[in-house]
Amino acid sequence: MSYTALYRKFRPQRFDEIVGQEHITKTLKNQIIAGRVGHAYLFNGGRGTGKTSAAKVLARAVNCLNPKNGEPCNECEICKAALSGSLTDIVEMDAASNNSVEDIRSIREEVNFLPTLAKYRVYIIDEVHMLSTGAFNALLKTLEEPPAHVKFILATTEPQKLPATILSRCQRFDFKKISNADIIRRLEYVAKESNIEITEEALNLIAILSEGAMRDALSILERCLQDGETNIDENKIKDLVGIPKLTYIHSIVKAFLEYNVDEAIKAVDTVLNEGKDLNNLLWEIIKYVKDILVYKATNKLEIYSKEEIEQIKELAQTSTKERLLYIITDLSKLENDMKWSSQKSILFQVEIIKLCSEHLIETVVDTVDKGSAKQAKTADKTQANKQYESNASTGSITNTNSKSENKANFAQAISGFGEAKGWKNVLDDLKQNGKIMLYSNLLKSKAIELNDMTIGISFPEGINAFGKSILEKPESIIELSKAVSMEYGKDMKVKIIENVDSLPKKQEQADNGLEKMVEELDIPLNIIE
Repeated sequence: MSYTALYRKFRPQRFDEIVGQEHITKTLKNQIIAGRVGHAYLFNGGRGTGKTSAAKVLARAVNCLNPKNGEPCNECEICKAALSGSLTDIVEMDAASNNSVEDIRSIREEVNFLPTLAKYRVYIIDEVHMLSTGAFNALLKTLEEPPAHVKFILATTEPQKLPATILSRCQRFDFKKISNADIIRRLEYVAKESNIEITEEALNLIAILSEGAMRDALSILERCLQDGETNIDENKIKDLVGIPKLTYIHSIVKAFLEYNVDEAIKAVDTVLNEGKDLNNLLWEIIKYVKDILVYKATNKLEIYSKEEIEQIKELAQTSTKERLLYIITDLSKLENDMKWSSQKSILFQVEIIKLCSEHLIETVVDTVDKGSAKQAKTADKTQANKQYESNASTGSITNTNSKSENKANFAQAISGFGEAKGWKNVLDDLKQNGKIMLYSNLLKSKAIELNDMTIGISFPEGINAFGKSILEKPESIIELSKAVSMEYGKDMKVKIIENVDSLPKKQEQADNGLEKMVEELDIPLNIIE
C-alpha cells in the first residue's frame, strides 16, 4: 500500500474541517444553501492556509446530489467520484506549469460542452498569477460571459499580479494566516488519530515554526516520524530543523548584556560545531531578545517553563529597553545582510564581537547631551543605562523648542498633499496578515499622495531609529507596496517621508500635475525644457 503524506491524508473534506477560515466557509455554505453560487471565485492567501482544500470542497458541494447545510455529503456518486479523482467534470490545473495561451484556449473550447455526469463543470486554477499576459486575455472573455454550467475557482498567493479586469469578475475571499491556537488544536487531532505521543511544548514549537500555514505544520510533524518513533518532544523538533537548545541561546544573549566576548564566541562555536544552521541560530537569538523585551514590558510569557522564565526575568532586570531594542535592530539588519553574503559566518562573528563591545554604551547614549554622556562613560555599565533612562524621562535629551518647530514645519509641508485613500484599510490588512511589527510601527503614520503612482508615508510626531530600520527593510517596502497596490487596484510605490527634505520639490509636483493633465486630455503635447 502506497504511503500518503499527512497533509493529504488529513485534507479537509468539509467546510467545517477547514481550520481558521470560518469567515469564508460560513459565507460559502450560505451561498450554497441559498442557491446563489457565483460563476467565478478568487481565493487569496499565504501558503498552506486552505485555499485548495476550500476549492475542492466547494467544487463537490455545488455538484453534490444530497448537500447538507451547504456541505457536500461525500457519499453520493458525484462526491465519491470527485474524491477518487475520477470525475472529469472537476478539472484541477496548476498555472505554474500550464500558463500558456494554448492551455487556456483548451479550456475555452471545453466549456462549450455540457458536463458528463455532474451539474457543473468546475475549473480549479491554482497559482493563477503565473499565467502569461496572453493567457489572462484568453481567460478574460470566458470569465466575463461563462456558460451557465461552468464555475471557475482561482487560487493565488499574489493577487496584485492579476489584471484588474480579472479581479473585477471574481468574488474574492482572503484566507488569513492560521492562528497558533487553531494549528495546535488540529495537530492534537492528527496526533490522536495517528497514535502519536507529542508534548505541549512540541506542539507550541511546531505552530510557531509553521508561521500560520497548516500544511507546513503537518509537514514538520511528519518529518519527526521518519525515524519510526511516535514520541515527539521539543528537543526532537529542534534537532530536526537545526534550532539550537535554549540554554545556548540564553548563554549568548547573557554574554551580549554582560559585554562578555569570550563567553559569546564560545557559546556560538558550540552551537555551530553541533551542525546547527546559522540562520536558525540568528532567528532564535532575535526571538529570545524580543521575548525578554516583552517580559520587561508586560511581565508575561506563555511558551516558556518556570525555570526559563526566571532566567528571562533575570536578564530583563539587568538590561534596559533601549539596549534590547538596539540588539534586535542590529541583528535584524545582520539577518538581511547575510542573505546577500557568501561569508555569512564572518559577518555573524563580527556582529557578535560588536554587540559585546563596551563601546556600545556610547552608541546607546548618543542622544544624551554631552554632559550626561561624559558622566555615563565614566560610570559602570549598569549606571550608564540608568542615566540614559533618567535623562529620557526628564526630557533633557534634546532641545524641545527646536523639535516643536520642526514638527510644525513638517505638518505644514505635508498638508499641501492630498491624503491617501484607504490607508486605514491597508493597516488593517497588515494586522490581519500577521505583519504586527510593520503594523505597530505605522500606527501613528499619515499617508499622502505624492503623485498618481506613489504614496508617501509620513510621521508628523516623528519616528525612532528602531521603527525606521523596520520600515526601511526591503521586505517591508515590498509588503507595503503590495498592500497599497491592492487597495488602489493598480501598481503603486511607497516612499518613507522623514522630513521636509524628503518631500518632492515644487517642480516635481508641477511636472506630475502636467503629465496628469496631458493624460486626461488625451492630446499630443511636447514639453520643451
